[in-house]
Amino acid sequence: MAAHILIVEDDENIAHMIEATLSIGGYTSAVCSDGTSAVVEILSGAYDLVLLDVMLPKLDGFQVFEGKGENTTPVIFLTAMADVPSKVKGLRMGAEDYIVKPFEAVELLARIEVVLRRSHPEETVFTYQNIVVEVEKHEVTLNGESIILTPKEFDLLLFFIKNIDIALTRERLLSAVWGYSFSGETRTVDTHVQQIRKKLELHDSLLTIPRLGYRLESQKVL
Repeated sequence: MAAHILIVEDDENIAHMIEATLSIGGYTSAVCSDGTSAVVEILSGAYDLVLLDVMLPKLDGFQVFEGKGENTTPVIFLTAMADVPSKVKGLRMGAEDYIVKPFEAVELLARIEVVLRRSHPEETVFTYQNIVVEVEKHEVTLNGESIILTPKEFDLLLFFIKNIDIALTRERLLSAVWGYSFSGETRTVDTHVQQIRKKLELHDSLLTIPRLGYRLESQKVL
């Protein structure tokens, strides 16, 4: 299930931009525009991650962080306050990350991915149709036979399996698998998808979404 993210931002235009970015990444989100409401929302326990501005009405971001008390929902500060003391304060309080505006959408998605992986214990074995992926062994089998994948093919397959039935853009795949600093073209994604299809017989399941990207479909019940 896609992560549900709380955006705490009082600038409506920036909030909409972040919402759109999260949507591209396959996440759902809600927006809160002041510090007092943010504390209530965080304490509801309904979110997997909080993107928290510092300069907010009623309570600032640091006060919001303090106000959530023992709540363990991970927080990324997302703010225009670029001075070192503010960064240090936010990280020492226990925030997972501190991102300064303006930022690139692909960078934000990559950092969110890292935080969510860190805060949610991962399964180590995934099964899809007749494919078994063992993360710790870095091993993939098809019908019990070992299949040799390159490291990026392995990571790409795993990302598809974790996001079954979600249309994933090439940019999103680049961000998640190659990292936001990767400077290659999206053709790299196409090449790796072709190899995965061929090696794991996924021609009928790993579908191309025209002018967008790809989707791994859930198992069909025959």
